[in-house]
Amino acid sequence: MRKFYKRKKTNKIKWIKIVLFFLVFYISFALIKNKTVITDSDELNINNEVAVETRKPVFEYGIQLDSFKIIKEVVLSGENISGIWANYNMFFLKDDILTKSLGVFDFVKNLKATNNYTVLLKGDTARYFIYELDKINYVVVDVCDRDNIDVYKGVKQVITKPMFSQAVITSSLSEACSEKNISQKLSQEISEIYAWTIDFFRIQEGDIFKVYYENNYVDSCGKEKYIGVGKILAAEFVHKNQSFYAFYFEQNGNYGEYFDENGMTLRKAFLKAPLNYYRISSRYSKNRKHPVTGQWKGHFGTDYAAPKGTPIMTTANGTIEIASFTKYNGYYVKVKHNSTYSTQYLHMSKIKSNIKKGVFVKQGDIIGYVGSTGLATGPHVCYRFWKNGVQVDPYKQKLPPGDPIEEKNKVKFLQYKDSLLLKLTQTQM
Repeated sequence: MRKFYKRKKTNKIKWIKIVLFFLVFYISFALIKNKTVITDSDELNINNEVAVETRKPVFEYGIQLDSFKIIKEVVLSGENISGIWANYNMFFLKDDILTKSLGVFDFVKNLKATNNYTVLLKGDTARYFIYELDKINYVVVDVCDRDNIDVYKGVKQVITKPMFSQAVITSSLSEACSEKNISQKLSQEISEIYAWTIDFFRIQEGDIFKVYYENNYVDSCGKEKYIGVGKILAAEFVHKNQSFYAFYFEQNGNYGEYFDENGMTLRKAFLKAPLNYYRISSRYSKNRKHPVTGQWKGHFGTDYAAPKGTPIMTTANGTIEIASFTKYNGYYVKVKHNSTYSTQYLHMSKIKSNIKKGVFVKQGDIIGYVGSTGLATGPHVCYRFWKNGVQVDPYKQKLPPGDPIEEKNKVKFLQYKDSLLLKLTQTQM
């Protein structure tokens, strides 16, 4: 009997242990399950808090814009700074702002029509006035503290992105760019890179160009705003079924230039023309009927027809020998390049103000502007080329090249060139 009771008691204890085990397991599972289903928002709600979506703050001109009313406008023709500031209750601060802006920017004299400006308001009160000098540089007027006005300049961070474009020429480089919605700035840059290599007045239908270049953007209210073409990194121009390559490479600090695939510079001693693009209206000739006098005589220059005011560039480094006016030449400039070569530029509408006898000019510097002064029927520049004191046809001269890439940089250049060449061949016509 005692054994039976002992066995019964043992069984009872055993069942109690089993029940306790399952009870503990159930409670643990319930707690784990309960913890799992509690989300971050549930926990916030328990504490009577509301979940808020985090927004990235928006900056422009180095100022956080989120709490301001933003007004963007353009300076209109005839507007002055007093009138603009009066629109935003800033007129009574004018004298203080102009005093603070001394040495920074002259808002009275240098305000330009078509330039952009931004006003940041709190209610109806202006806190910041930002005037854009160009697409990158700007001036900030900080009037948050009316007793401590601050005026300072700023620079937008430029975001650069690589781009590849190509086109087939049917009539001109400019029109080929237009047909492909490629910036005309790119067209101008290409013509300048190949100015020593290709005569753009004689490019042919079917010529091809490929270009790998930079597009520039700035941040505007949290969005990227396109501001134009940057540097051309590599180009291929196929002219008369021959490929002409150009690779930008810096071998002297921040100064770079364009080299061909073998490391020879594309720059020669002289530009092919003193203008970009415009047509040749009359070439060098030993016997030509003059369009004004009707006389047959030699025309020892090359006439480039272009709109009045088009910039005229010196075709090589040199020193201004003459900057004057005569009855037949009109306003003209003569540049002495060395003991062998000189060039002359006739019929200008005006000579650039800093161009005077004895001034040194670099290749591509603007020396004047197209006009029709002197003996001329229309706006053009007559470009004359002198060799050893005799006027010659510049298109028949074998002009010396610039310097090749330095030997110490050649291996580095060739490696860099190969990487750029891949970019040019990434898309075939």
